[in-house]
Amino acid sequence: MSRVRSFLVLTLLGGLAVVLPMTIFVFLLHWLAGILGKAIDPLSRWLANYITVGEHSADVLSLALVLSVCFAIGLLVKTGVGRWIHSKLDALFSRLAPGYSTIREMVTQVMGGEGNASLLNGKVCRAYIMGATSPVSVTGIVTAEHTSGEYTVYVPTAPIPTSGFVYHLPADCVVLLPEVTVEAAMRTVVACGSGSQIILPQPASAPE
Repeated sequence: MSRVRSFLVLTLLGGLAVVLPMTIFVFLLHWLAGILGKAIDPLSRWLANYITVGEHSADVLSLALVLSVCFAIGLLVKTGVGRWIHSKLDALFSRLAPGYSTIREMVTQVMGGEGNASLLNGKVCRAYIMGATSPVSVTGIVTAEHTSGEYTVYVPTAPIPTSGFVYHLPADCVVLLPEVTVEAAMRTVVACGSGSQIILPQPASAPE
């Protein structure tokens, strides 16, 4: 009886492991599509009435128009005048809306921006947060290197890597892992440590 129960439980968990990621992914896509649809709905209605196209065609045109505007703004801020306008608007929003600066920093960390400051462009490391002589280490992402030789390291928490802790560590407490990508390291965090063989050094094989 125990074998049957174990078989049923393991089989069910295996099925959930396959279905849940797909379900969550589809749910997120549906949620994002709903938000985007509400955002462009006024523009879609205007286009549908102005150039007499179908509802879905108007949505596609609206999305293309929004992306085109974003691309044009991206080209503008590459120029001296664009950078000047952006700095003035940025300073204005920072004064009028205190939370704007925090949102800007979050977007910059995720997508990249000035100084190539994206978290995804960081370096994976083992951070010895309790000192270089301690055997305890954590998976970290180097987000800044200082002239003093110290590192600023972001340590993501499992299973949600977008939350974590920031440590400022001396060089002897940080072991860089250039062969490990940020995406691969983040997958081990999401999996609560599963697959951390890519982070930890493998023992040398015994001589034959």
